[in-house]
Amino acid sequence: MDDAQDVKLTQRILIVDDQPRNLRLLEKMLWGHTYEVQTVLTGAKALQVAQRWQPDLILLDVMMPEMDGYTLCQRLKADARTARIPVIFLSALTEAPDKLKGFNAGGVDYITKPFKLQEVLARVETHLALQTLQRQVEAANDRLASQVSELAQMNEELRVRNEELDAFAHTVAHDLKNPLGLISGYTELLSVDADILSATDIRFYTDSIMRGVQKMHTIINNLLLLASARRMDVQPQPMAMAEVVASALERLSHEIEQQQATLSLPETWPTALGLAPWIEEVWANYISNALKYGGHPDEGIPPHVELGYTLLEEEAAILGEVCFNPKSQIPNPASKICFWVKDNGAGLTPAEQVRLFTPFVRLDQARIKGHGLGLSIVRRIIERLDGEVGVVSELGRGSIFYFTLPRA
Repeated sequence: MDDAQDVKLTQRILIVDDQPRNLRLLEKMLWGHTYEVQTVLTGAKALQVAQRWQPDLILLDVMMPEMDGYTLCQRLKADARTARIPVIFLSALTEAPDKLKGFNAGGVDYITKPFKLQEVLARVETHLALQTLQRQVEAANDRLASQVSELAQMNEELRVRNEELDAFAHTVAHDLKNPLGLISGYTELLSVDADILSATDIRFYTDSIMRGVQKMHTIINNLLLLASARRMDVQPQPMAMAEVVASALERLSHEIEQQQATLSLPETWPTALGLAPWIEEVWANYISNALKYGGHPDEGIPPHVELGYTLLEEEAAILGEVCFNPKSQIPNPASKICFWVKDNGAGLTPAEQVRLFTPFVRLDQARIKGHGLGLSIVRRIIERLDGEVGVVSELGRGSIFYFTLPRA
């Protein structure tokens, strides 16, 4: 909006004097100068009109019965609605102490009686121009403050993104290092000892190389997925959750077989709103972690992974005595579905649980048992889909990782 549009086309002047003759004289002097003028005879009436009408300038007589001009001016300045209206005193008193009293009461100028046309017009025009200029400056300051606030917000977002980028680089380097070393090592063995290796050894080495390549491929896809979760215009669609879960399990089939894990799934799944490729990645992250950290290998107990869901208007207890009731944590639970993955692992301490879904700030220091990158991706995805993530765990009782999505 232009500054000129912030100014009323017709400026308002309120004249306060207990002598009707003075009111008529001043009104006549201001006539024809595009001012809108109101006149009142008492201080009490002037307060009411000033609060309701919001004049741009007040011409105020000093000597009035009941409430003199000094008192009225003080009351105007004490009221937030009228405090910023400039007041010019009208008086036959010309001594310096009288004028000083008027300025101390909050007046901006003095017009002495008898009134002189040119003096009245000059002082009125000067203070209206100052009032207009002050409003323009205040409007410009407000716009500047808004722009500064927006700039500060943009700078903060840029700072966070730079920190994320730094963490991305560190995380990618860390996560690619192991599979890359594995590929390099087995490739060197194949190159040096190809003539003496058995077919079984060669098959083992090539399978290991393929697994390393697949691991690197997964890491890169995860980072691309995370980038798309920031940029994409998300339009959630109803999902066939059974198909999404089946795709995630197919990706992890080798890991499931290798861990000799058992799985438990519901016969049917409810329909939620989301993006199937994103939610497949969420399931894959949760299930992969349950396979890695489920079971008790030192006791010969393989992982057992249970997948399920909870309709959040119902009370639910999922892990025996470990009560899982996200209803107390999640806004508008009746409109959400909670999906979860439960493992039979060692569980997590409260301190570990707090750090699990840490954003990408010094991520290398926030990694807990390898969960860091995957769970940060999960959090970013689910929050973009208007959901929540979390974990319920006790040492010795396993963990439940959950995420919520809106109902379809």
